[in-house]
Amino acid sequence: MSDAEIHRLTMPKWGLTMTAGTVVKWLVEEGEKVRPGDELVEVETEKIASAVEAPSAGVLHRRVAAEGDTVLVGGLLAVIAERSVDAERIDRVVEEFAETFVPGDDADAVIGPSTQRVTVGGGSLRYLKLGELEPGAPPLILLHGFGGDLNNWLFNSEALSAARTVYALDLPGHGESSRDVGDGSISAFASAVAGFMDALAIPSAHLAGHSLGGAIALHIALSEPTRVASLSLIASAGLGSEIDAGFVEGFVAADRRRSLRDELRKLFADPALVTRRLVDDVLKFKRIDGVAGALRKTASGFVSGGAQSHDLRDRLAGITVPIQVIWGEMDGVIPASHAAGLPDSIEIALLPGVGHMPMMEAASEVNLLLTAFMERAAETR
Repeated sequence: MSDAEIHRLTMPKWGLTMTAGTVVKWLVEEGEKVRPGDELVEVETEKIASAVEAPSAGVLHRRVAAEGDTVLVGGLLAVIAERSVDAERIDRVVEEFAETFVPGDDADAVIGPSTQRVTVGGGSLRYLKLGELEPGAPPLILLHGFGGDLNNWLFNSEALSAARTVYALDLPGHGESSRDVGDGSISAFASAVAGFMDALAIPSAHLAGHSLGGAIALHIALSEPTRVASLSLIASAGLGSEIDAGFVEGFVAADRRRSLRDELRKLFADPALVTRRLVDDVLKFKRIDGVAGALRKTASGFVSGGAQSHDLRDRLAGITVPIQVIWGEMDGVIPASHAAGLPDSIEIALLPGVGHMPMMEAASEVNLLLTAFMERAAETR
């Protein structure tokens, strides 16, 4: 085995602004066998805590970073190789990495891609574009949920862009997009997304929507079916009436760290995933002029009388493009029971131990589900 076949586990870059992560807890002991996708170490960033997974099979020979260490993006966390590799060769790999690693040497890896803006309906939408589009291949558009932004897809965008162009949007009234949400209705948001597609000359796209973003994607598939290549609904609104309206109201009203933290924790099966920085960033966003009004109008557009205002499940049979539904079984905001009783043609994936944010809590599994689904959808075109 050459040193090139010894795999170096490095600190990943999650999101646009991440420069380092802190090792919280190792989940695998040295000497244990690992498989691709196994969670090896919990890492906390400025935004959120998550697990770094094994990129290859082998044995975890060396844990280079200790619990509590802060490691720069691209820095060495561990070394994976076949069991037969001796300690001296592992030592050499670690030493050579330390000698050659230059923080910031790869500008694209450390700084990452920058967001762009496009004018739609007199306002502007911020978006992130990743990946290259094959001629004739529809891109993927990622639509976040209520109160979110394009960073909700920080564990997904890059992985999904390996096979196609991926666009992650800030919906109107969210992130760094314009604050004008029109009448706050789902149809108004759907019009904004369609306008985004027009502005970028995207005739059709795979749509993946989370929560409110799912209802928006559903509306587009119903109103403009030729613009949708496939539909992935993640913990989606619009498939039933039940919703934790107290969460929606509490999120809108929260103006202090503690109250906002308590609301954000409802999104995750493991509330420890909500970091102080995440709370601070959301609170800072909510205090920007115009945000409170936009959130209030958006909330009133899809929640009324303690229930969802739009139940589109009876119209699913009229959608001819492939549909996939992904849900966390522990979702406390929109119940996973909404995934039951759907037409047989819809692919259903229920994720155990996952709450309302599957794309963050079970990122690798969601990425695999989305990628495989879009490949199958392309075969049916």
